[in-house]
Amino acid sequence: MVNMDNKLLNPLTLAYMGDAVLDQHVRAYIVLKLKAKPNRLHQEAKRYVSAKSQARTLELLMENEWFTEAEQDIVRRGRNAKSYTKAKNTDIQTYRKSSGLEAVIGYLYLEKEQERLKELLEQIVQIVDER
Repeated sequence: MVNMDNKLLNPLTLAYMGDAVLDQHVRAYIVLKLKAKPNRLHQEAKRYVSAKSQARTLELLMENEWFTEAEQDIVRRGRNAKSYTKAKNTDIQTYRKSSGLEAVIGYLYLEKEQERLKELLEQIVQIVDER
């Protein structure tokens, strides 16, 4: 892999990576938790990975000052990035917040910050489970 500063990547590229990482984590979590059929698993997964859920989770993490300064910068960049795709089933503000959360997930993944990434993914699941 090319050695580069991942902070310089387009924040929507980081969000693209973060979306995949979060989706895989959530799928593994619910498969092991529910041991159900695919349709039920899909319905459950939406609770964790919908833009609305991600936006609420980001708000809570920000309120609790969970992110480091560098991570907050990535979140901000992800939130402020201009996307040319239309948000499905949600307003633009919610979509942008979810992009901010996905961007920081993607950043941690690409930086190989496994411990911090694991903490964040576990926080996301816990927050949604408590709703």
